[in-house]
This record gives sequence, C-alpha cells and structure tokens, in this order.
Amino acid sequence: MKGWSLNEEKCYKFTRLFPQSELYGLTSQIRRSSVSVASNIAEGYGRRSKPEYIQFLHIALGSLRELDTQLIIAKEVDLAEKNLFTPLLNEVEEMQSILVASLNKLKA
Repeated sequence: MKGWSLNEEKCYKFTRLFPQSELYGLTSQIRRSSVSVASNIAEGYGRRSKPEYIQFLHIALGSLRELDTQLIIAKEVDLAEKNLFTPLLNEVEEMQSILVASLNKLKA
C-alpha cells in the first residue's frame, strides 16, 4: 500500500504550489481524488469477496482517472510551472496501467 500513498503525499505537496485562490477548486479536487484512490484500494482489500475487491478497484481506477484529468486541467490553466506536472502525470499514468493489469488478472 505504500506505493499508493506516495501519490497522495506528492499531490498534497504539489498542490501547495497552487495559488491560494484555488484552495477550494482544483487543489481540493486533486487532493480528494488522490486520497480516494488509496482509500478504495484499502477498503476493497478488506472486503470478504473477490467481486467486492474488484468493485473497489474499479472505483479507485475511476478516481485515478479523475486525478489525471484534474492535473491536466491544472497544467493547462497554469496553476504551476508546466514542467513540474510531468513527473506526477507520468506516475498517475503508470499507476493506471498497474491497476488495469491488476484488475485483468483478478478477473481472469
């Protein structure tokens, strides 16, 4: 689980660079999405059945895709230097691939 929480920590630290005027906008949405990813993976892992686990992983994947979209929007409206987004966007993309692969394996 540590790998998932790293994303959350990075999002919190990264959004500190955003203007104060965005605190209740994209800053809040990015933070909530990143927390949702880790929370749904953890909740799913604690469930009793494989189908429930898969359901929560799908929810986590949805949150991860929301996070990706929110980061792209933040980048496009210049909430921080564009080059600073690249490592975080790459990590989110990699996490999406891992989560999709995990879901495919669980469904097989």
